[in-house]
Amino acid sequence: MTIRLRSLLALALVATVAACADAPSPPPKFADIHFLALAPFRLNVSQIQIETRFQPTFQEPNVEHEFPVPPQRAMENWAHDRLQAVGPTTGFVARYTIIDASVRESVLPKKEGLKAVFTTQQAERYDGHVSVMLQVIDPQGIAERTATAEAASSRSVPEGITLNERDKIWYEMTRDLMADLDRQIQRQVDASFAPFRL
Repeated sequence: MTIRLRSLLALALVATVAACADAPSPPPKFADIHFLALAPFRLNVSQIQIETRFQPTFQEPNVEHEFPVPPQRAMENWAHDRLQAVGPTTGFVARYTIIDASVRESVLPKKEGLKAVFTTQQAERYDGHVSVMLQVIDPQGIAERTATAEAASSRSVPEGITLNERDKIWYEMTRDLMADLDRQIQRQVDASFAPFRL
């Protein structure tokens, strides 16, 4: 093998390795967030109503619509998975209302100076807030029982973070918000919904 041919092969190998190093990693796959492993609330009502007061703007600074699993979808999943209408009582309904399911992005100020040049700084912060209301409504439209719950979570991310890393943080935010929300509703339903549970 000639020196020229060896050089060409070496260059081709270096180019191949460089191309592989620069290739972006495939986007991660995130499972939808469900609550089927938890025992459902079996309510003595004729139906479950799911409503929402939250309307996403799809505009900055709101970013919840970009999440792998948006909080609003996880909140709807919660209602489908955990609320069951099993009562013989007619006219009573359980109404689950999504009040807020927002996440806002804030650009963090950059530090100046020599030290900042050699420091990875936090670039953005994400503030999530979710809130819901669960009521048992009688045939006259009066709320016989009400449970409200809200949860908040904030995460900051460093400069240079990849899209895949950001998606992972967003997914974890939705998961953590829902875990907090679930605990709060569980406590209130256990405490005051006994006449309407089967």
